[in-house]
Amino acid sequence: MKRVLFVCLGNICRSPSAEGIFRKIVKEKGYEEAIEIDSAGTGDWHIGHSPDHRAQEAAIRRGVDLSDLKARQVSSEDIALHDLILVMDRRNREDVRSMAQPEYQHKIRYLLEYSEQYEELEIPDPYYGGVHGFDMVLDMIEESCERLLDSIVDP
Repeated sequence: MKRVLFVCLGNICRSPSAEGIFRKIVKEKGYEEAIEIDSAGTGDWHIGHSPDHRAQEAAIRRGVDLSDLKARQVSSEDIALHDLILVMDRRNREDVRSMAQPEYQHKIRYLLEYSEQYEELEIPDPYYGGVHGFDMVLDMIEESCERLLDSIVDP
């Protein structure tokens, strides 16, 4: 069993979108019994909230339902438990690295490290932008998650 955790700032836009997209890809390819998927945020102000309605709307247009997800905060236990912690931006990376023991630092990576299409490492936070930003973020997540699954099942 591989355990994958997606992390962003508030766990209401990027990381739940990545969790939903990756769940869909994993299920479509028949690996749902081999990969455990979760998401969390570095901040605590959205704990218990559903994903942002714009994130949900953008995801549902791609056949991904995020409505059952609830925001939570990443913990040091998450870092120990998960095999791979995929962050969305530099700030998320710094926050998670500051919580991680030295033996777990290697688990923390940018999701966009798996992309073959995007050269940057950071997935921008669409929260303060328009609807287009959510679609762009989902494009980045979707392509990266396809490559992520390939790296897990065909190392």
